Amino acid sequence: MKKELEQFLAHLRYEKNASPHTIAGYRRDLEQLAAYLRGKKVPLKKVDNIILRGFLATLHAKRGRKSTVARKLAAIRSFFQFCIRKKWLEDNPAKIVATPKQEKQVPSFLSEEEMEHFLDLPHTDKPLDLRDKAMLELLYASGLRVNELVAIDRNDVSQEERLIRIRGKGKKERLVPYGKIAAQSLAKYLGVRTFINKGKIEDKALFLNYRGERITSRSVERTVDKYIKTSAFRRKISPHSLRHSFASHLLSRGADLRVIQELLGHESLATTQKYTHLDLKHLLDVYKKSHPRS
Repeated sequence: MKKELEQFLAHLRYEKNASPHTIAGYRRDLEQLAAYLRGKKVPLKKVDNIILRGFLATLHAKRGRKSTVARKLAAIRSFFQFCIRKKWLEDNPAKIVATPKQEKQVPSFLSEEEMEHFLDLPHTDKPLDLRDKAMLELLYASGLRVNELVAIDRNDVSQEERLIRIRGKGKKERLVPYGKIAAQSLAKYLGVRTFINKGKIEDKALFLNYRGERITSRSVERTVDKYIKTSAFRRKISPHSLRHSFASHLLSRGADLRVIQELLGHESLATTQKYTHLDLKHLLDVYKKSHPRS
């Protein structure tokens, strides 16, 4: 299975434009399956739904979270579908294996007041603080994924029109706007960008690390973590929380869900809906103002 796995990962990297984080996750999940198959002495062509159920049962026995088991099963389904395309297999044994029922979880997000406080945390004029401020403002202003943020090149940004060309999942490009506050933060950062490292400077990337190289997704996550620890928030906030907040705040101010879907780069409207949060009071207010018989 090693050769097939490496070709599948190359397919994710070069054809699907998957992030390094995603590829590493697929590798871990599928290598775990490969180890299980070796232990059972089952070759790839002999894998059936019973074997896969046995593998998932071992995960449940180790008290694996339902979301983790579901993620591994999704990776397995994708891998076997790839094997069918390559004509290594005739059928996908994972397609009839039921996905564990998930508990509904509300993704973490910040209120508008909390977001304003959070975005003000990088407050000095030091080059790295100005970079952090610009990154956080753009994550919230445009609802970007972290891997999309770090992939932005300088020539992807139109400062005059306040638009960014984003390369999303599956190499799909979209243009996303950003607001005047994010524009101000970005302009300040670009004014000091060359001072981040007076030696080697990556000319292409928009956001740099302290060595003057393109910043990584992991570094952005650590940056968000750093500011969360200095805030008064008592719940888990991640870079993705800024994306959740972006969608929720737009919707609560009357934006159409289809527009939000386009801005986020989602193929499915159902995916967009889980990023939105409206409290009961707001729903009642909208109902009373909008319904003819309210």
